[in-house]
Amino acid sequence: MQIAIALYERFTALDAVGPYQTLGGLPGADVVFVAERTGPVRDDSGRLALVADKTFDEVPTPDIVVVPGGPVASDQTENEALLGWLRAADAHTTWTTSVCTGSLALAAAGLIEGREATSHWLALEELDKLGARSTGRRVVFDGKYVTAAGVSSGIDMGLALVGRIAGDETAQAVQLMTEYDPQPPYDAGSPEKAPANLVARFRSTRA
Repeated sequence: MQIAIALYERFTALDAVGPYQTLGGLPGADVVFVAERTGPVRDDSGRLALVADKTFDEVPTPDIVVVPGGPVASDQTENEALLGWLRAADAHTTWTTSVCTGSLALAAAGLIEGREATSHWLALEELDKLGARSTGRRVVFDGKYVTAAGVSSGIDMGLALVGRIAGDETAQAVQLMTEYDPQPPYDAGSPEKAPANLVARFRSTRA
């Protein structure tokens, strides 16, 4: 089972690494990082890089695609190399997935038009404008398309997909071995729970 995680300049690292860690626990998983060119690809901080071992052209028919997000929407929605590969690969995938604003790329590629999908809470309106039907849920399944909300939700998406593919016990084993047992010191992980002044601050910077 080939799992292709797409990389592009200024992607968000945990968007890619969370699914890598969880989906890599599937029996027979062959996880590969792919990009327009092989070599290191810098994340949105510019300080960390993941290595793309194969180009998009070298991975034409993956079983699962994962598209991470990034803070600059145009990096995904105007990246023709990424969008072209997504359209071609999607014809062969069993599952096409995204984390955070990676769903904007799926929408821009025309893959989730009219489908329910999620994204980072600051990008839900943009997702609607691209033709999807946004929801604030953390993980959304609509047919073979699986989208996750912001950043950390990629771990949840990966576990949910492992459960769908290999069963609950396998997903629980992956969760146990990664010791994914969230006990956050704050309860501010969504706009519904965070202090209103923080939500307003980030909304103003997005406008």
